[in-house]
Amino acid sequence: MRILGLDVGDRRIGIAISDEMGITAQGLMTLQRTKIHEDLQKLIQLVQEREVSKIVVGLPRNMNGTYGPQSAKVKEFMNRLLETLQVEVVYWDERLTTVAAQRTLIEGDLSRKKRKLVVDKIAAVIILQSYLDLCSAK
Repeated sequence: MRILGLDVGDRRIGIAISDEMGITAQGLMTLQRTKIHEDLQKLIQLVQEREVSKIVVGLPRNMNGTYGPQSAKVKEFMNRLLETLQVEVVYWDERLTTVAAQRTLIEGDLSRKKRKLVVDKIAAVIILQSYLDLCSAK
């Protein structure tokens, strides 16, 4: 079974998926947000098609460790998703993942326009890979 990684934002959702052995994370896509119902349907379809057993979703935190308004939005979105799906959800501290993704893309010499198209997907890869690394270290 595979693990899905999500970086949920107001405009886009970065999506990554693990290999079948749960060792590596690969960027899958960036979902442009439309209507909540359509966003949920696309994720439900993806989970079913890819036989996903667990979702690791980045949970935004402030630098002092507290949760802000965006964290509540992410949890609300995931609660709506779990009304239909029966998968395990793990919330993962996503502090600085977008910064790390931007840095990686800048080092790869991508233009600002191209970075905007893939930064959320790369952030989802970082979230999922950090989770997989912790699990393999245990």
